[in-house]
Amino acid sequence: MMNRFSIQHLPLQPTVQTQKKSTAITQGNPTFVDHLHEVSSKKLKISKHANDRILERKISISDQEWQQVSDKVYEARSKGVNQPLVLMDQAALIVSAKNETVITAMERSETKNQLFTNIDGTIVL
Repeated sequence: MMNRFSIQHLPLQPTVQTQKKSTAITQGNPTFVDHLHEVSSKKLKISKHANDRILERKISISDQEWQQVSDKVYEARSKGVNQPLVLMDQAALIVSAKNETVITAMERSETKNQLFTNIDGTIVL
């Protein structure tokens, strides 16, 4: 039993031509600004453990501060940092840059006389 297939001709789609930028830096490669916009639109996840610590310690971090933390963590990740300590005015966060996740959080006052292990970078905001 033979199947018969028919070929239908579709009308040609109009092509859209865009102007190419004339600078050698932007041809074929994303620019630094493109990369920065991509990175700045990303947000870090918060682990259950970190979320519990933030709630029980009543740590308040604004959206603008979270965006700043995210931006700096992504910047650190691009420089090879995998697990930074992020020091803010009100809090200290341990972040997995590789997994894009806040691992734990504590009030900044709790950081005195603490020893932080398994970090490979520090971000001071």
